[in-house]
Amino acid sequence: MKLLLDFFPIILFFAAFKYAGIYVATGIAIVATIAQIAYLRFKTGKVEPMQWISLGVIVLFGGATLISHNDTFIKWKPTVLYWLMGSALLLGQLLFRKNLLKTLMGAQMQMPDEAWRLANWSWVAFFAAMGCLNLWVAYNFDTDTWVNFKLFGGMGLMFVFVIGQALFLSRYMKGDDQAKAPE
Repeated sequence: MKLLLDFFPIILFFAAFKYAGIYVATGIAIVATIAQIAYLRFKTGKVEPMQWISLGVIVLFGGATLISHNDTFIKWKPTVLYWLMGSALLLGQLLFRKNLLKTLMGAQMQMPDEAWRLANWSWVAFFAAMGCLNLWVAYNFDTDTWVNFKLFGGMGLMFVFVIGQALFLSRYMKGDDQAKAPE
């Protein structure tokens, strides 16, 4: 259920784009994201900080798209989100000497600090690359191709990265036996 709720605005954006174009899809994405946040707030009483940021970015960039009637703004939205997430991980590590990935997931997985550090840097690099890739597709292909990439390419690459990350990190996870430190 949570996965469906997380992808609800993206799926509605995609469907609306296919039937009514980028501007209707953008408006629907804004409304769907607001509805998603309202539902979470009502149902659980809690909304994650990243969800608030995502709401702000879709309202800002989607609103700019609708007001200016220029789809460039909405095409920047995924890049801004990727770069914000990557920057948070990067700044946490460099400025605050805190691994935010470990903070978020440390209760679910036990790994040596060096493995957490490698995972954090991997995510920073992944988010930076995804932001650049989104812009490359946005500026080198038509809007239809960008929308398809946003849904299938972005999610597909995320899925492949998460699987690769899980396989790599599985050898460092502590179970009953102590995991080895990264080399």
